Amino acid sequence: MYNIKKLNPISSLVNETLTSDKYTIADEIDNPVAILVRSFVMHDYALEDSVLAVARAGAGVNNIPIPQMTEKGVCVFNTPGANANAVKELVICGLLLASRKIYPAINWVQNLEKNDEVAKSVEKGKKAFIGPEIYGKTLGIVGLGAIGRLVSDAAIALGMNIIGYDPFLTDSAKKSLNPNVKITTNLDDIYASSDYITLHVPATGETKGMINAENIAKMKDGAVIINCARGELFNDDDVIEAVKSGKLSRIVTDLPNAKLIGIENVITFPHLGASTPEAEDNCAVMAANELKEYIENGNVINSVNFPNLKVTKQANRITVLASSETSVSYIEDLVKSNNINVSAVNSSSRGNLTYVIIDTKDSIDNSLIDLLNSKFIKARAL
Repeated sequence: MYNIKKLNPISSLVNETLTSDKYTIADEIDNPVAILVRSFVMHDYALEDSVLAVARAGAGVNNIPIPQMTEKGVCVFNTPGANANAVKELVICGLLLASRKIYPAINWVQNLEKNDEVAKSVEKGKKAFIGPEIYGKTLGIVGLGAIGRLVSDAAIALGMNIIGYDPFLTDSAKKSLNPNVKITTNLDDIYASSDYITLHVPATGETKGMINAENIAKMKDGAVIINCARGELFNDDDVIEAVKSGKLSRIVTDLPNAKLIGIENVITFPHLGASTPEAEDNCAVMAANELKEYIENGNVINSVNFPNLKVTKQANRITVLASSETSVSYIEDLVKSNNINVSAVNSSSRGNLTYVIIDTKDSIDNSLIDLLNSKFIKARAL
C-alpha cells in the first residue's frame, strides 16, 4: 500500500487512478511516498524522507523548492496544458473587458441612484464607455505553448489577426498552429504591430521585468497588455506609469499586487486562471497518472527536474538518478556485477542529470539498491 499526502484539497478524481487497493490518500499520513500539492508553499516544508515524488496539480512550480528536491532525488511533476482552456477563456474575457471598457462601466452603473431616471442616466452616460471592437485588430501572443495556441484559435475565430513569438517553438508544435498565425522570431515585432498583447511565458532570467519602459516605448500608443502568466513579467512601476500617461490604454492581470490594486485602467483578477472545476479535475487526473507511472513503473512524465523517460516495464526494474558525468555503462556494470542479468537498459539526460531504467527478470536484492544509493543520487527497485 502506498501513502499519498495532500497539502491542498485535490479533486476526488485522483481516486480513480490512485485506487484504494494500492493507495491511501490523506491530508495527514505517515511515511508518504508522494505528495499532491496545488498552491501550498513548500519552501519551508519539512519533507519526509519517505517521499519519492511531488506532483503539482498545475503548471507553475514556484511554490516548490526544485533544487532541494533534486538534491534529495525527489522527482517533481507538473501538469502542463491541463488548465489551458480555463486560462484561455479568462484571457478572452480580459480582452473584451479591456477593449469595451466593461469594467468601469459596470462600476458606474452600480453607483447610479435607484430611481425612475435610471434609463435616462444610462443613455446619457454610456458614451463615456465607448470602446473599440476586437474584430480586425492584431493580437500579439508571447509564448505559443498549450495556452497560447488555444488563445490564438479563439482569437482567430473572433476575427483577430495573430502574430506569435516563441523562441522554443518546435517544428511539430509549429505545424499544429492555425496557418493564419504569423510567426516572428523578433519580439520587437510583437511590440510594434500589436493592438493587444497577451503573455504566456514562465518567469525566467530573460522574461522577468520584460514589460518595462524600454519595451513599452516600442508598443503602439493605446495598446492593451494581458498577463495571466506570471506577475514577475511586469516592471510594475513602468507599467503603472505607462497606464497613467495613456501610452497603454489598459492592463489586465490575473496576478495582482499592492502596487497594481486600485490603479485606474488596471483590471485585476484574483488569480482565477485555473479556477474552474474542469481545470482542477484535469490537473488532478494528470498529476495522479504521473505519480502512478513513477511509483509503480519508474517512468518519468512531465517532470520539471528529472529527465523524462517512459519505457514499458518488464518483470523487475531498477531506476537510478545520477550525475550526467556518470556513464550509463558504469551503472549497468555495477548491476551486472551483482549477478543480475540485464534484459534492457534505457536512459535519458537533462542538464547535469541522467536517469537510467534497467530491466531484469532476476529478483533484486536490497543490498544492491543500498550500493547504488551510496554511489548515486537515488536508486529504486520496482
